[in-house]
Amino acid sequence: MVIHRFRERRFSDAETRDRRDVPQNCRWSTDRIPDASRPDWLTLLSRQHGVVSLRQLRAHGHSPDDVLANLTAGRWQRVLPRIYAAFTGEPSRSALLSAALLYGGPHAVLSHHTAAEEWRLLPIADRPVEITVPYSSSAVSQPPSVVVHRSRALRHTTLDTTPPRTRGPDTILDLAVSQRTAREATMLVVDLVSRSSLPLQAVQDCFVLRPPYRHRAAIRRGLELIGNGLMSALEVEYLENVEEQHGLPRGDRQTPFAVDGKTLWEDVTYDGHGAAVTIRLDGRTTHATGGVAFRDRRRDNAAELAGRARLVYGWQDVHTSPCAVAAEVRRILLREGWDPTGSRDTTCHHCRPGRS
Repeated sequence: MVIHRFRERRFSDAETRDRRDVPQNCRWSTDRIPDASRPDWLTLLSRQHGVVSLRQLRAHGHSPDDVLANLTAGRWQRVLPRIYAAFTGEPSRSALLSAALLYGGPHAVLSHHTAAEEWRLLPIADRPVEITVPYSSSAVSQPPSVVVHRSRALRHTTLDTTPPRTRGPDTILDLAVSQRTAREATMLVVDLVSRSSLPLQAVQDCFVLRPPYRHRAAIRRGLELIGNGLMSALEVEYLENVEEQHGLPRGDRQTPFAVDGKTLWEDVTYDGHGAAVTIRLDGRTTHATGGVAFRDRRRDNAAELAGRARLVYGWQDVHTSPCAVAAEVRRILLREGWDPTGSRDTTCHHCRPGRS
């Protein structure tokens, strides 16, 4: 009796039935499906990774009593309201995505973090599946499994992929709008646009056609920074907290250098200010792969042979010790020939008294 009461409560949001009407021996099998629907049923299970909706079950000849009996016996499992997995065990990521889309309705699409993961803009992480539905949809968020967003422009922002998801530019703007602060929105735009294969112009066009309702100025700034050659949040930190806050000249971004017949790019150079100085900004938090390490060694060797001074900084250096970084860069720039005459005075209140 305890098991039947528990299963009935879980099923009640889909279909409320009197317990006296529940059959006790209603084991599911494909033999119970009408002959005409059986091939379509197997195709449906394969396409949806074993996940089906109550509406689909009814269309293939299953009554609510059938569903409840199979849930009670543990042959099936409830994934979301009115959405069931016709298997035991932990649902795969693909099954969870299918379940979220079925729950959202025929016009639901993957969006925000989940769409970014599908576009390989972000690594796959253990977080809720995010979907966007039309305003007319009755779907609501189902913590901790699904987060539901709403959009009036859904038909203009969706790409017909498998599974369906928001277009790349719209995905980036959706994520930027959802950031807590304007600065986080700027950093996210710089990072995601620069690491994607999307043309900057495509994201700019999306910004114009679909102006964000939050962080609009911050998102515009992020796009402008990318247009000026910045390629990561670390480069933005270096520009704002090291160069601008300490009266250093603004270096050239993404400067090309020929190394062994190939063109490699340096993050910041100051040749335009009379100093052959290269700054490399390494945002990696793990050890370099063999290919990246080899590329860096080639750049180091080329810089050494060309007599160029070079400094390398990581996120921790720039983010937590910008004053120390600025002092080192200033020292090397002066040594290599930079003339600070007419340069701006520092606005950094942390290091102004001790500036050399």
